[in-house]
Amino acid sequence: MSDKLPRRNFISRLSLAITSALAIPVSGVANDLKKTLKLTGMDPIIKIKPLGFQWETADPFLFCVHHEDKFPVGNEVMGPSSNYLKGRHMGDDFIIKDGFRMYHGKTVPGFPGHPHRGFETITVVRQGIVDHADSMGASGRYGNGDVQWMTAGKGVQHSEMFPLISKEKENPMELFQIWLNLPKKNKMVEPHFKMLWKEAIPNYKHTDAKGKETVIEVIAGQIADKKAPTPPPDSWAADAKNEVAVWNIKMSAGATYTLPKASEGINRTLYHYEGDKLLVSGTDVPKYNAAELLPQAETILTAGEEGASILILQGKPIGEPVIQYGPFVMNTKEEINQAFEDYHKTQFGGWPWPKYDQVHAREKMRFAKHADGKEEIKTS
Repeated sequence: MSDKLPRRNFISRLSLAITSALAIPVSGVANDLKKTLKLTGMDPIIKIKPLGFQWETADPFLFCVHHEDKFPVGNEVMGPSSNYLKGRHMGDDFIIKDGFRMYHGKTVPGFPGHPHRGFETITVVRQGIVDHADSMGASGRYGNGDVQWMTAGKGVQHSEMFPLISKEKENPMELFQIWLNLPKKNKMVEPHFKMLWKEAIPNYKHTDAKGKETVIEVIAGQIADKKAPTPPPDSWAADAKNEVAVWNIKMSAGATYTLPKASEGINRTLYHYEGDKLLVSGTDVPKYNAAELLPQAETILTAGEEGASILILQGKPIGEPVIQYGPFVMNTKEEINQAFEDYHKTQFGGWPWPKYDQVHAREKMRFAKHADGKEEIKTS
């Protein structure tokens, strides 16, 4: 891939590939009445909706994307063989072909250097490897259960590439990219990223009366005595009163589990992304559907014969105006215009790497090098 990208065009493509919609908190008299009626009837489901590539979320979240790609063996530059690149819209490839997408990558799949301002990204990698590089000079490689939590704050450029490490076998990738909003008071904080290594993410295990197990990765929030690693300091999730939770739930076949209740006014959404069947307090929520839930109502989950995989996103709504244009999320149109002006003037610190699609040496293990020079190295 060329070192030089047409940055304005890239941002435009990124804007279309992500979203240009406004994030609107759940509100309104009709919805409040519906919630009251649902609570009276002890039914925790407010509504069920099918999922597309981009998952609709509720305040304080902006959106979530579930990436699932069956990448082939890697070539000498950790990309797919050139045979796989024929017939693709290179640089803007979001259609699954041969089991995978190249996204904005032209040599290695992924997202070359691009800017963000005003929110946070939470990248939950269930399988595969991500190479990170950013305008602060920080870098990293993480995956196979790791999570990166990045506060964009006043502005940062970063790249997220998916190197095909193995030359002998396929390189499957599955991850969630979750966007969490920042309140107005924190939108212009200094950028920061934190690694939540898989070894540090607690798993809560529950065995039901029939001996069936449910395992929950507690990425944010707390379940019983299992508390997630501390989020970045300026995050909406840093204050426990906001009850932000990111839980990845794996239920064995036929397992039953009751979600812990949250406070009234908390937005909670359940995403059923894997498995043949899921009953939510007796109501079938089909695979690749979401259910908006009443947080203070009892919610009993029952998996089908294939088990079930579920993502839960919840939190107290920030309740501020949200204006989003692609990679920038602010409170007013004027602030969005200012974000573009600032980016074109400063490039949010520039790009200190040889390529916008920067990847690290194939033999590198998982690591994180932070802007202050601190380095974390994993031995596997």
